[in-house]
Amino acid sequence: MRCLRCGVCCRETDMLLSTEDITRLEKKGFSKEFFARFDKAGYALLRNRQGHCVFYNIEMRRCNVYAERPSGCRVYPVIFDEDKGIVVDDICHAQETVTEQEKLRKGKKVVKLLKRIDREAEQKSSK
Repeated sequence: MRCLRCGVCCRETDMLLSTEDITRLEKKGFSKEFFARFDKAGYALLRNRQGHCVFYNIEMRRCNVYAERPSGCRVYPVIFDEDKGIVVDDICHAQETVTEQEKLRKGKKVVKLLKRIDREAEQKSSK
């Protein structure tokens, strides 16, 4: 895909985080309290600040942790839609540049990631 760096995907994000994502960002010196919030079901999500992901640099139009970005950001704009399954997010301005092959490849990663995140949230909520 050809990212346009528009920041639409980083606006008011509800990006889920895996334990691996959290650990990777903490190793870079960020506190979990800075970048993550937890919902009642035990899911970790990226925090927003001034309407964007805490790691999105509005002026530079780029991610400040691109090399360490969460797994969900790595596979974006391929997402799971509860009604349609694996799709390319229609808010992405570069959606037309995602090939069917890329959608299938990233779609497999999305499914695995969501299963892992569901397991982790279930473990947290059962404690």
